[in-house]
Amino acid sequence: MKNPFQLSTPFLGRVRAPQRETFQALAAFANNPTASEREVGIILPVGCGKSGCITLAPFAFRSARTLVVAPGLNIARQLAADFDPSNPNMFYRKCGVLVAPPFPEPVEIRGTSTNRADLDAAHVVITNIQQVHGEENKWMKDLPPDYFDLILFDEGHHSVADSFETLKARFPRARVVNFSATPQRADGQIMAGRVLYTFPIFRAIQSGYIKKLKAKQLNPRTLKYVRREDGLEVEVELDEVRRLGEQDADFRRSIVTSAATLSTLVDASIRELNQLRASTGESRLKIIASALNFQHCHQVVEAYRARGLRADLVHSKEEAAANEAAMARLEAHELDVIVQVRKLGEGFDHKYLSVAAVLSIFSNLAPFVQFVGRIMRVIVQNDPHSALNQGVVIFHAGANIARQWSDFQDFSEADQAYFDQLLPLEGCDAITGEISREFSPEGPDRDQTEVSEQTEVELEEIPLIAGDEAAAVRLLLERGKISAAQADVLLQPIPPTKVAQRQAKRSRLDGAIMTAAGRILARRKIDPNGRELDQTTFSKTNLIVVKSALDRRVNTLIGRASGQRHEFTREELEQIEADFHHLVAAVDQEIFGEAAAAVG
Repeated sequence: MKNPFQLSTPFLGRVRAPQRETFQALAAFANNPTASEREVGIILPVGCGKSGCITLAPFAFRSARTLVVAPGLNIARQLAADFDPSNPNMFYRKCGVLVAPPFPEPVEIRGTSTNRADLDAAHVVITNIQQVHGEENKWMKDLPPDYFDLILFDEGHHSVADSFETLKARFPRARVVNFSATPQRADGQIMAGRVLYTFPIFRAIQSGYIKKLKAKQLNPRTLKYVRREDGLEVEVELDEVRRLGEQDADFRRSIVTSAATLSTLVDASIRELNQLRASTGESRLKIIASALNFQHCHQVVEAYRARGLRADLVHSKEEAAANEAAMARLEAHELDVIVQVRKLGEGFDHKYLSVAAVLSIFSNLAPFVQFVGRIMRVIVQNDPHSALNQGVVIFHAGANIARQWSDFQDFSEADQAYFDQLLPLEGCDAITGEISREFSPEGPDRDQTEVSEQTEVELEEIPLIAGDEAAAVRLLLERGKISAAQADVLLQPIPPTKVAQRQAKRSRLDGAIMTAAGRILARRKIDPNGRELDQTTFSKTNLIVVKSALDRRVNTLIGRASGQRHEFTREELEQIEADFHHLVAAVDQEIFGEAAAAVG
C-alpha cells in the first residue's frame, strides 16, 4: 500500500503562513536526531487554519499511520472531512497540497460502521476521545503498541486528562503533537509537551486571519454596595472597585448579577452592536453573552428582550431540541443575541458574532480566551482593513476578568502582551462629571454582596496593535472638531480629561514599542518568533528580546525602574515621544552591534 505521507512532498505555496511554518517546525523536530522528547505542542489562534496544520503534520513525520483525536464529535467530523478525498473541499485539494492521487487513505472510527480491516487499510484514523476511551475499549485493546507512530490531539490542552493519558500510554512508541488555541484547560492544568511553535494573535490580526479586537471597560467613578458582614451600604471609588474585584468573590459575583451592572453592560453591548451594524451596513452582526448559570442566562435574555432585541440561550440544562432550535435561529440570522454558559466552545463557528458581553466570572485566562475566540472569526478573509473584521469585548472594571496571565508566560510572550493590552492590569482612572446613573439592585441570591448604585460610568476603549484611534478621537474632541456623542468614548457625553489623554499616550507608547521592535527585525529579515538573539537562555523570542531592549531604553531615558510604566507622567511620555526615533536607533545598534555575528 503506497503511503503518500512517506512518498509525496506536499506543496505549501498556497497554504497560510501559520500552516507552512507549523509544518516546517514539525519537520525540523521530526528530523532532528537529538530531539529526545516524545510530545510537543502547537498553539494557533482561532481561525488560523489549525485543521490544515493537522492534515499536514503526518507529512512532516513521514508517518506510517496517524491517529487524530478530537475532544468531541463535531470537531472529529470536521477533521474527517478535511482528510476525505471525496470531499471537493478537502484541505489537500482546496489548497493544492496534493494535486492528484494517491491521497492518504482516511477512516473515521464511529460506532459499528468501521472495523479493524478499515483501520489496517488506512493511513490516518480520525476519531473523538469518547470512541477510544478506556483500556478495554473495543478499538484499542487488540491493536499492537506500534500500530500508530504519530498521535495528533486537536484542542490539545485536553490531552492531560486521564482518558488522553491512557491513550498515549497504549501506543508508547508514537510521537504526540498537541494543537490548541490555549495552553491551559478550564481547570488550570497546562497542556503537555514543549511548545514547538506559536503563531501570535497580533500577527493573525495583521494578516487578516482573525478580527481586530478592542475592549471596552465600564468604569464607574463610584459604586455603592451592601457589605454582607454588617449590612451597611458603602460607597467606594474606582480604585477600590478594582481591588474588591480582585480579592472578593462575592463582590465579583454581585458585579455580574446585579440589576445595576447588568443593565449597564447590556446597554453598552447593544450600543456597540448598533454602531458596528451602522458603520458596516451588515445587519447580521450579533452579540454573544456569557452568563454564570442557568438562572442568570434567563435574566440576561430577559434584559436583551426588554430592549427590543431577539435573544435566546443555549445551556446544558435545556432540552436538546430547545438548544438545537436556538442554534437554528442563530444560523438563520433570526437572533441578535445568543447567551450561554461555556456551551458554545471548541468547534463552534459563527463569524457574525462581533460583540462579546462578559457577564460571568473567569478565574483564569484559558476559558476567557475560548469565549473571546467566538468573536474572532473573520467575515472577510485575509483583509485586516475590512470594517467587518472587527470585534468588541465589553466587561466591568470590578469583575476581575482573566487576571491570571501566568499560563501564557511559558508559551507565547507575544500573546501574553496582547491580552495585557486587551484587558490591562490597570484601567483608566476615575473621571469627573455631573451626570450619574442610579440603579436598584436585584441579585438572584440576597445573601450576596449587593451593588446599589454606580455613578459616572465610563466606557474605556482599549485599542490593540499599536492603535492610535483613542488618541486621535481625544485630539479631535480637544480641538472642538467633533462632539463627545460623536466620539463615543464614554457612556456619558463629557469632555476628555487630562488623565484620559495621558492614558492615551501610555497606550500609544506600548503599541509604538511593539511596532518598532517588529520593524527592526523585518528590516534585517529576522524571524520575530526565532530565538537566536537570546544568547543567555535561548528561551525568549527575537521579538521579545528587541522589545525588552526598547523598554529598558525608555525607562533609562526618564529615570524609571522596570514595572513603573503606569506611573509615567504626561511630561515623561511627551519626552519619550520626542526622543523615540533616537531610542530605536540606539537599540538597533546595541543589539546588532553585539549579536550580528551570532545572527549571521
